[in-house]
Amino acid sequence: MANRVVISSVGVVSVLGFSAGEIVRSLEDGGAVMVPTGFEGEVWAFPLEREFDVRKFTGRCRNARYLNRGARFCVASAMAAVKGAEPAGHMWERAGLFVGAGPNLDIGGEFPEIRGGAMESKSLAALWILKFLPNTAASVIADLVGIHGENATIGTACAASLQAIGEAFRKIRHGDLDLALAGGGDSRLSPGGILAYRKAQALRIGGPGHGDEYSPFSATRTGFVPGEGGAFVVLENLEHARSRGARIIAEICGYGASMDGYNMTAPDPTGRWAEAAVRSALNESGMAPARVDLVCAHGTGTVLNDAMEADLIARVFGERRPMVIALKSRIGHLAAACGAVELSIALACMEHGYVPEVRHLEEPCRAGIDFVLAPRTAPVSTMLIQNFGFGGQNSAMVVNKWED
Repeated sequence: MANRVVISSVGVVSVLGFSAGEIVRSLEDGGAVMVPTGFEGEVWAFPLEREFDVRKFTGRCRNARYLNRGARFCVASAMAAVKGAEPAGHMWERAGLFVGAGPNLDIGGEFPEIRGGAMESKSLAALWILKFLPNTAASVIADLVGIHGENATIGTACAASLQAIGEAFRKIRHGDLDLALAGGGDSRLSPGGILAYRKAQALRIGGPGHGDEYSPFSATRTGFVPGEGGAFVVLENLEHARSRGARIIAEICGYGASMDGYNMTAPDPTGRWAEAAVRSALNESGMAPARVDLVCAHGTGTVLNDAMEADLIARVFGERRPMVIALKSRIGHLAAACGAVELSIALACMEHGYVPEVRHLEEPCRAGIDFVLAPRTAPVSTMLIQNFGFGGQNSAMVVNKWED
């Protein structure tokens, strides 16, 4: 018999706040504000504080110097989740660790002395490579927490952190682990990161006063606004959580993943394989689509993704229309971290019975979908989280509010 898998702690570092209460209050007050990045062109973003200090979350950390900015958000949110779990004794020794991470594209910031392709200098750190290895954040987390169990660092673009949580869920569900720490962190707010997305024509250029505000699923959408942050959850076998008296927040009931095999950046316009991931999550949960109260959409604000996703939602749910939100309108696109951070925000909203609107959405790109256009106070028992990333990476997860 498959094990039930529950979430017993959430750690989040986001522009909306660092706790469920802060996040919901921020949403109620209007949320974060877009600011110019300072990079070439009219590029706006939802940034965290520039000098983010990971040691406020870790205490002494001898390896903090090896963490790039995205990895710092990863480690900080992981340590917040560990603290919230109130572990007893040697609980973490055999735990699993699953991390969604993106590439460090801040090459110019890390190596300002590069000339003609050469960067050898006396100031070059002996272990500079660690800021560019995808598993550095996981290594630092394992060292700080004392984790020695099964682990994986997942780099599936915008689907990465939700897939990390999904893989941890599967390991516990099938009895390979009793406990896991899973999530991710990322930042592309660097000249290299912004350049990469600009060249891919994925960014929304221009800020307030340049037509419509940033709004996923808008008929006039032109691209996404980047953000940054991180989030981790503690997952446990239900019996393990009960045996130690853990506070249970929610239950993960199903997970699905797939690949389009279609294009390196554009989604398959038919949404066939993205839908397969969504239906796989629903099938594993044992729930019909009609049971879903809320869809936390990927909702990037790009022309191709929003069109594919809106059609997918309409096909899966038909006349039974769940509420649909798009949290990137509030926090920006967090790349590899988006799934974990959006899950953490959605859990905070579920706990407080608050459903935030898709900010600035006035003319949806598709009719027949219940996009949340104004804040609602509504109970949410079951929600679907979905993420779709570059390379055709698709992931989806069904989560239930915990009721004893």
